[in-house]
Amino acid sequence: MRCCDVEALWDEMREGVEPRREHILAHLRKCPPCQEVYKQYEGVAYCLECLPVVEPPPRMVPKILEHIRELREKYQATHPDSLTKVESPIGTLYVTFRKTGITSVALDRGKGEASTIAEIERRLRRKVVPTDAAPPWVTDTLAQYFRTYRPDYNRVDISSLTPFEQAALRAAAQIPPGEVRSYGWVARVIGRPQAARAVGRVMARNPIPFLYPCHRVVDSSGALHNYGYGLELKRRLLEMEGYRPTR
Repeated sequence: MRCCDVEALWDEMREGVEPRREHILAHLRKCPPCQEVYKQYEGVAYCLECLPVVEPPPRMVPKILEHIRELREKYQATHPDSLTKVESPIGTLYVTFRKTGITSVALDRGKGEASTIAEIERRLRRKVVPTDAAPPWVTDTLAQYFRTYRPDYNRVDISSLTPFEQAALRAAAQIPPGEVRSYGWVARVIGRPQAARAVGRVMARNPIPFLYPCHRVVDSSGALHNYGYGLELKRRLLEMEGYRPTR
């Protein structure tokens, strides 16, 4: 299990998913960098738990309840994303989409369709429904990326991500094909120069890899660092785009 896998699964560990918990704890015992990040997360969680419970003013209660009702209705009205398979130069891709654009891309790693769909749903935090055929605009968008390495971002939807996540991924999209930039560079571009580590976590959890090119982001030394699909694929993607390391 890689560091990026551990970071992406910590939330599940807190929810008590036992098989994942065992793997994560085994990794943490051996990995000092992950131990440091984990301490930061747990420190914040502990401070939040120590805050006193504050009762809202009585006249705010109806507003809070109304807001909760609106959120529930909005959530229940949300239609699941459609999911299709698209063949590509690097293998079969599971692609989810809505009317607003492509919402996730996952490479088939031989885990089986049910397992892959469950993983996509955890990442998106909503249901997906398989469909037999993708609309032409979906396959065209993927084909354009593998042809030019510059997809049409009007056909990609990251609106469900946090503003920080969106900013980090859009900064990564500014990196020209065949070039790389550091996590620190992304942090500076989005005006958060001290947030290089947080940028790394965004790249690790990127729901739309390839199209939003987290593979073009490396560590400060120029090393490829981690990648969800392994360093060999990261290296292959960069070589496909024309990247040639200087050393």
